[in-house]
Amino acid sequence: MRVVAPAAVHPDLLAGPQGYDDVGAIRLHNGQIGLHTVDFFPPVVDDARAYGAIAAANSLSDIYASGGEAKVVLNLAGFPKDWGNDILTPIFEAAVEKVQEAGALWVGGHSVVSEEPLYGFAIYGEVSEEELATNDGARPGDLLFLTKPVGVGSVNTAVKRDIADAADVEVAVAGMARLNKRGAAAMREVKAKAATDITGFGLLGHAANLARASEVVLHLESANIPLYPGAAKLAQQGIFSGAAGRGRENLGAFVSFGDNTPEWLANLAFDAETSGGLLVCVPPEKAKDFLDAIPDDEPIAQVGEVREGKAGVVLA
Repeated sequence: MRVVAPAAVHPDLLAGPQGYDDVGAIRLHNGQIGLHTVDFFPPVVDDARAYGAIAAANSLSDIYASGGEAKVVLNLAGFPKDWGNDILTPIFEAAVEKVQEAGALWVGGHSVVSEEPLYGFAIYGEVSEEELATNDGARPGDLLFLTKPVGVGSVNTAVKRDIADAADVEVAVAGMARLNKRGAAAMREVKAKAATDITGFGLLGHAANLARASEVVLHLESANIPLYPGAAKLAQQGIFSGAAGRGRENLGAFVSFGDNTPEWLANLAFDAETSGGLLVCVPPEKAKDFLDAIPDDEPIAQVGEVREGKAGVVLA
């Protein structure tokens, strides 16, 4: 959701509410940039431990999309009053494990009683100024890499309808809980200047924001978009979250499709992702170094390229 409000203005504010960036970025005058972000959401899975891990990974992702490393986290929690320790303890334990995996410090937070459960974090991170990635740094010729599959909107909706395949859900949960830490390290390795993480606006929505900020065209190849197991089958049955329609309504004017792009894939690419991957713009001469910096056990796909033209996205 984007709200019109007075924007902060300061020479040391490198990314703020006036743009499309995933974080607030502030120059610290020591060669470092301070990164600030906050995110929380209701459960997308039934398992308490999985919810805690996914909420933490999702919150940390904005720091990684900027090329940074998380330093300090603050808990933000709203849980129903009838939730006991049998639910709350595994949520917090799994979240702590993810924060530790990120190398950050959990220094407290705030919890309230809430009719609808909500959980996430406010996070402070850092990155050197030369390694900062923003939404306005994409340049024609850059190659586009995606570090996680898409399609959890369909899988999670299938879970709610009790029609999901257990094996597919297991893969999706593992993907959502996986940190984008290694992708961010690879970005720093090649000093990538533009990236975004794929979350609530879906692949096409976040790509459109990046394209608008950089005033370029992001050309995505349908055949190269990695999908979670079961996502294509569910999408072909018309199973999406409500975000698919909202995404098309709000950002559809910035997206066009090739003649051979199936409608189900277009909807899937508009649908919201939870703790999705990084969409990274890498100059072609640095592509090999970027790929070499990604561990073999983590999936990554080259999904397109940046081109000149009126700001927008093409899914061909």
